[in-house]
Amino acid sequence: MAMISIEGMEFYAPIGHYQEEQIIGTHLEVDIWFECDTTAAGISDKLDDTIDYSQIYRLVKRVMSEKCNLIEHVCHKIGVAVTTAFEGITAIEVKVSKLNPAMGGKINRVSVQNRWGVDDDKRL
Repeated sequence: MAMISIEGMEFYAPIGHYQEEQIIGTHLEVDIWFECDTTAAGISDKLDDTIDYSQIYRLVKRVMSEKCNLIEHVCHKIGVAVTTAFEGITAIEVKVSKLNPAMGGKINRVSVQNRWGVDDDKRL
C-alpha cells in the first residue's frame, strides 16, 4: 500500500456559518491523504493503473462550490465523495482549513482534519 497526498488545494468558496461568508465566499485550503495499492502503476508506468489525482481535484472543487455552514461538514462530504468515486482507496484523511477566519484577532487558519478507514462493503 502507498499513501498519496494532494496538498494545498486552495478555493474561494461559499462556506461558513455567517450569511456573508456564503454570499461573498471565503478562502479555504484542502489537503487529502489516501491509501491505495500502487503496485500495478509502479510496474506499468500507466495512469490507468492508479488513481488520477486530477479527477480527485475536480471532485473536491465541485464539493467546495456547494454552500455549507461548517468546515466539519465539508470535510465529511469530501471524504464520502472521494471514497465513493474511487474504490481502490482503503483509508483517507481530509483536512479543510479556513484561512484568516474572522474571530477578532490575527489567526492564520482554523482546520478540521478527519481520518477514516474505508469498509469496502459500506464505503465511508
